[in-house]
Amino acid sequence: MDLELSTEDVKFRDGLREVFLGAIPAEIRKRTALSEVTRDDIVTSQRILNEHGLAVPHWPQEWGGRGWSPTQSHIYASELQRNAVPTPLAFNVSMVGPIIAEFGSDEQKQKFLPATANVDIWWSQGFSEPEAGSDLAGLRTTARREGDHYVLNGQKTWTTLGQYGDWMFVLARTNPDAPRKQQGLSFLLLDLTTPGIERRPIKLVDGSAEVNEFFFDNVVIPAENLVGEENKGWTYAKYLLGNERNGIAQVGTSQRVYADLAAAAADLPTETGTLAQDPEFRAAMHSAKTSLLALEATQLRVTGASENGQASPVSSLLKLEGTQTLQALTKLRMRAAGADGMLLDTESPVQAGEAAAVAAAQYLNQRKLSIFGGSNEIQRGVIAKTILGL
Repeated sequence: MDLELSTEDVKFRDGLREVFLGAIPAEIRKRTALSEVTRDDIVTSQRILNEHGLAVPHWPQEWGGRGWSPTQSHIYASELQRNAVPTPLAFNVSMVGPIIAEFGSDEQKQKFLPATANVDIWWSQGFSEPEAGSDLAGLRTTARREGDHYVLNGQKTWTTLGQYGDWMFVLARTNPDAPRKQQGLSFLLLDLTTPGIERRPIKLVDGSAEVNEFFFDNVVIPAENLVGEENKGWTYAKYLLGNERNGIAQVGTSQRVYADLAAAAADLPTETGTLAQDPEFRAAMHSAKTSLLALEATQLRVTGASENGQASPVSSLLKLEGTQTLQALTKLRMRAAGADGMLLDTESPVQAGEAAAVAAAQYLNQRKLSIFGGSNEIQRGVIAKTILGL
């Protein structure tokens, strides 16, 4: 595959950079590069992008899409990450938005899509449960139909940024007697101010609490908030998860981390020269560079295959290799940071460079990528079955 950009594509890329570097505040991009982006940063940057028609370019054109080619969509995603622009909120633009646009009623589209694109609604994902993560079809949360509404009972966990959520898209069991567990699930939209909902934060190994668990006790959801057909939720979930895996790969982020790390290593002294001259470090960087080239080509394949509304099984390969590459790069950044990389937030007066001081937190936080969006072990099974035909 030819990865060189045409003259037209270069012009397209440069136009995006004008917005990304000119309209998005520099302090927001700096915090993003250091993995310190805030809720307000995400909202501010997405609304700026929305003003420029760049928040939801992959949606249908009537709802803000741009009708771009797969290559243009790839350039857009890569340039966002390379320039440390906060990626538009994935729960909104890559998950529930496309589902509503494709399968929702006209009333749902009118009510939710403009607000979703502009982050007037912050969506949370209600999929994983304590015993149903990678085996999502085994979820136990139920939604029982009673007249003009559903009654929701159960629990969801690992809800990323759920502390900010206004609404949640929930996958729940509406037919416990279905012959196959995938056949009894429905996709519902839940206002998180509804009585009967309890949120609890989950503290992570890096000290943050960006994930949450939710408990539902006889929560009433109007039947008009059912997306598509009852008991067809698994079909919508598979489409959504394909988009999620593509985003989790973070190829553009890895490219930015690689470039920053290569530049820093050239100036970091060791006993025998610089870190860039260390044979072991150099070999690891070459391996990462090779992976990034392959990932860029794979991402183009996934983007192209998804244009027809069908999730590409290659997204599992992209998620698997992309997350492993980013984890390897954060490990190399820890090595480059040395002792300074072990500094976490303390009251100590000891200071280190910003990039070094957050290396440990970023390294620890990125361990989650092996699990998010379906564990890497599950992705290997998907690859074996759907791509290799084993």
